[in-house]
Amino acid sequence: MALIPTFPSFGWTISLLQMLFVIFLAPLLYGWIGVVRAILQNRRPAGLLQPWRNILRLLRKETILPEGHSYLFLFVPPLFFFIMAGASLLIPFLMVSPPLAPVADAVTLVGLFSLARFAMAAAAMDLGTPFGDMGGRREMMVAFLTEPATLMILFTVSLWSGSTAIPSILHSFSLGHSPFHPSLLIAAMAFILVFLGENARLPIDNPSTHLELTMIHEAMLLEYSGPLLALMEWGSMQKLLLYLLLGIDFFAPLGISRGLSPLSLLVGLVALLGKLFVLGAGIALIESIFAKLRIFRIPEFTALAYLLSTLGFLLHFVLEV
Repeated sequence: MALIPTFPSFGWTISLLQMLFVIFLAPLLYGWIGVVRAILQNRRPAGLLQPWRNILRLLRKETILPEGHSYLFLFVPPLFFFIMAGASLLIPFLMVSPPLAPVADAVTLVGLFSLARFAMAAAAMDLGTPFGDMGGRREMMVAFLTEPATLMILFTVSLWSGSTAIPSILHSFSLGHSPFHPSLLIAAMAFILVFLGENARLPIDNPSTHLELTMIHEAMLLEYSGPLLALMEWGSMQKLLLYLLLGIDFFAPLGISRGLSPLSLLVGLVALLGKLFVLGAGIALIESIFAKLRIFRIPEFTALAYLLSTLGFLLHFVLEV
């Protein structure tokens, strides 16, 4: 399917702005979720800029390296950060057809997320500490079913365009396909569950605790400090934002600019910020309603996500779309 032509130089400028948007907005979105969550729980919020203050504080601190570390331990934080930053070039959220449209494939994006997860788990196990090994194993346990569920969701959405290229999917939705088809609604439900699992949010994990029996993501970061910890935390914030942007592309694409005119880009940007505002509040609401699951109940949660994604995929054929 032909994509909308773009002017190369200006298109690359928009792609660079997309990457900067993800890098600098991700901590603000994280802070917004924390503010809403604190308000819902009758606590005084730390402020919208608190994640940025944490990152800048860590960047100024000294890096203390644990005994027995290898180059893998040092290499993973910048790798994780730049994988997330590079992935932002593959998700069209400011315009439908970015310069990297030929490689902006959803399967490629899932592969990048998997590479980042594997690198984090490997670095956590590199030192041989009990907490790092536990966190890496639990992270891979969660990924065991969330990754197949993610692929099934992508395949369900791609059935509308006949391609797994994200720009082609967006272009197909612009031709009048209903975003409220039962298969897409069920896929959206599965995506919510996958989002919570992939980003270590409640009820899968609590990012604000260090309890031995419950932590997953934080267990992999316990040995990091200073700038290395800042890169890991910053990359995790970018990952959360990227998953939200991917969900917007698949299930709420209305408002994404189809041209390069400044007005259409401005309207698309305002619509995007409004969606992120609502979604951030929704995440905080979910985390305020649900309690942390026991670790042995997590496979049931991720299995539900996989079953819903498979059901959505099959409904596309059952209803003879």
